[in-house]
Amino acid sequence: MTIPGSKSATNRALVLAALADGPGWVRRPLRSRDSQLMADGLRALGVTVEETVNAASGGTGGGEAWRIIPAEQLRGPAQVDVGNAGTVMRFLPPLATLADGPVHFDGDPRSHERPQHGVIDALRTLGARIDDGGRGGFPLTVHGAGALDGGQVDVDASSSSQFISALLLSGARFNNGVEIRNVGATVPSLPHIRMTVDMIRKAGGQVDAPEDGGEKDVWRVTPGALIGRDLVVEPDLSNAAPFFAAALATGGRVVVRDWPKHTYQPGDQLREIYTAMGGSCQFVDEGLEFTGTGKIHGIEVDLHDVGELTPVIAAVAALADSESHLYGISHLRLHETDRLAALAKEINDLGGDVSETEDGLRIRPRPLHGGVFHTYEDHRLATAAAVLGLVVDGVLVENVATTAKTLPDFPQMWADLLGQG
Repeated sequence: MTIPGSKSATNRALVLAALADGPGWVRRPLRSRDSQLMADGLRALGVTVEETVNAASGGTGGGEAWRIIPAEQLRGPAQVDVGNAGTVMRFLPPLATLADGPVHFDGDPRSHERPQHGVIDALRTLGARIDDGGRGGFPLTVHGAGALDGGQVDVDASSSSQFISALLLSGARFNNGVEIRNVGATVPSLPHIRMTVDMIRKAGGQVDAPEDGGEKDVWRVTPGALIGRDLVVEPDLSNAAPFFAAALATGGRVVVRDWPKHTYQPGDQLREIYTAMGGSCQFVDEGLEFTGTGKIHGIEVDLHDVGELTPVIAAVAALADSESHLYGISHLRLHETDRLAALAKEINDLGGDVSETEDGLRIRPRPLHGGVFHTYEDHRLATAAAVLGLVVDGVLVENVATTAKTLPDFPQMWADLLGQG
């Protein structure tokens, strides 16, 4: 099967291309609500995003390629809808400081509740003027002045790695670059920051990062030009989670095409996690082959770096032969919904035994029964519910269309997997 492109990589690539010194291409992008919101936000600021099909690009994504032509000057006034997309709500305000007028941001009701203070406070320290009514979140207006001083800034990134990625992505265009020091607790989802660093370097930016032997919890971007380039987006490995889970739960076999042998995507950890839960995987000519036995083992695992995988792993754990403890994921309470509370409630409503801990979930397998699994407009909860429905008769997924946030074709892909397409 073919998994569409990575949302995380697509939206980072769009931002970097918009800030480059010449046109660039993003090939095999993810076309989803989140990526459309990013493209539309950039268009509002004067960037040209041409969505075309280019047969020469080939491979995953049906040959789709987006051409990005940067604006000579990012413009304001402008209105940007962030929806409920973390990458859009965090990545575009720093870019908006470079516009020549005010940029107003708003989004879905849930966007008003998600943490944005890390970006707002940092941009103010770096010289930006932002009106947020004292809320520390949306709606807000960034008063672009055409440039930003930049420099050193302390950030509490304990609630989202996107605070750091947001500043890094635009940092090369700040007059003095940017030096970011995390002053909070451990940053979640560090692989996403490593992805950001890698993509900035491929765009010609200079970045110093802790993993390169630099100072712990400090990232630096040198001011300078970014290069418009031709970037091919990897498949979104996190979106393989429900399909591998299906094989794990039913003793089936799934091959995901074009799985990279080296990647910064957190989803690559599925190989290790699902193997520990009873499956096996190997690289084959087409990509990565995953095989289940129909027997699932409980697991004790720190998901701090891969929190986005939690909902489907929790669903699989509810079908296991022993207790599981998922921890290091307190930050999931601030995602599209409070994922820990939602998972506990919905699995328990089907007869499960899930309890919240300070930073995670304890899942004690019990015989489950049918019922409505509410998704809270959260795409990861919808895919988790689908996994449970494979094994438990009568599970109904409320609003499976919410998967359009990152995997628009999920209902058809799921039907095809089950031979019902």
